[in-house]
Amino acid sequence: MQFTAREDIEAPINSVFEMVADFDRFERIAMRRGIEVRRTSGEMGVVPGTSWETEFRLRGKPRQISVQMAECDPPSLMRFEAASKGMNGVTTVELLALSQRRTRLSVDMSLSAKSLPARLLLQSLRLGQSRFRRQFQLRLTEFAREMEQRHIHGG
Repeated sequence: MQFTAREDIEAPINSVFEMVADFDRFERIAMRRGIEVRRTSGEMGVVPGTSWETEFRLRGKPRQISVQMAECDPPSLMRFEAASKGMNGVTTVELLALSQRRTRLSVDMSLSAKSLPARLLLQSLRLGQSRFRRQFQLRLTEFAREMEQRHIHGG
């Protein structure tokens, strides 16, 4: 199952990359949403091999997901691989400079199941995938507008 969203941002590619690579900020946001996040490596910045262990509840059950940055090519690409007991995922973040002040952000996420319960979970996602795709695009749009504001106001 694959989801893709893209958004154009009124900010230079280097600024957008810096904001997308602000892992500390994303960790804090996740924790505020009730997700336990622990960085297990990569304290020295944005480098392949940086990894996290996460734990959260989904449909009433505790879930653990390990995430690792598999590839990083600043300022244009980051690829993350995620694994849980029954599912794998790959998220690719691509940045393209449209001009000196405008950047296209593309996020591609693919999920695959390795167990029957995970296949059932993916099947239920497929049934609601149009809603999920809209949510995915909406979240990216909100994130893009927030990055524009951070760029304008320097923070």
